Amino acid sequence: MTNTSWLEKLRLRWKLDSLRQVLIVLLVFACTGFTVFFIKRPFLHFLVGAQGDTLTASVLYYILILPLYNLLLLAYGFLFGQFDFFWNFEKRFFQRLLKFKKRKP
Repeated sequence: MTNTSWLEKLRLRWKLDSLRQVLIVLLVFACTGFTVFFIKRPFLHFLVGAQGDTLTASVLYYILILPLYNLLLLAYGFLFGQFDFFWNFEKRFFQRLLKFKKRKP
């Protein structure tokens, strides 16, 4: 059994050239997640005003956040010089999503 670090496993799985690239990719995921987290409250306030969180607004937020998350992932990927990785990541994600959707009768 080899003693391979989890970063090295990610590097191999994602077919990246260096551990530095792995760290940058993880940083892009973190920045995207934080951005989505920080825009939730203003977004919900825009949807429902000062009424507070409603179930409908929260459900709508989670439906609308998927395309926004994907766009932010590409934008941060571009800013950090990893656009090609994230473009391919998005293509694989949507191929899997469409394949899953087609399986259901």
